[in-house]
Amino acid sequence: MEQVKFTQMKDGDKEDYDFLTIHEIEYAKGTADRLLRALVELDESLSGYKVTRLGHSLQSATRAWRDGADIDWVVCALLHDIGDIYAPYNHDEYAASILRPFVREQCSWVVQTHGDFQMIYYGHHVGGDQNKRDRHAGHPYSSF
Repeated sequence: MEQVKFTQMKDGDKEDYDFLTIHEIEYAKGTADRLLRALVELDESLSGYKVTRLGHSLQSATRAWRDGADIDWVVCALLHDIGDIYAPYNHDEYAASILRPFVREQCSWVVQTHGDFQMIYYGHHVGGDQNKRDRHAGHPYSSF
């Protein structure tokens, strides 16, 4: 079989889905390579900052590494803004969705909410809620 027999998922049978599972497993093996290519694309994404998004991502991961962070934190620091490419208005949630299957919950939560926490610096300048992070007060992974 080179492709499934169906055009609607409801019409697939076990043979079709067994076939797809094999292909999906093989495709998933390339996830890291695809993410590295997307990381490089950050060098051409949102402009105007003194440091490119790729430079920022590399700085973040390097700082985590030098601070003795484990691999989950380093990977999350490296990829926390990967969503800027395809989801500029919810990049943090997008990145967390990508990382969630591969890192522990605490790390993906920090990636998912980092946009709320960074609003403290500029929210009041752009009509946003500068204190958006307050909604996470008392959360087990929150810093306050």
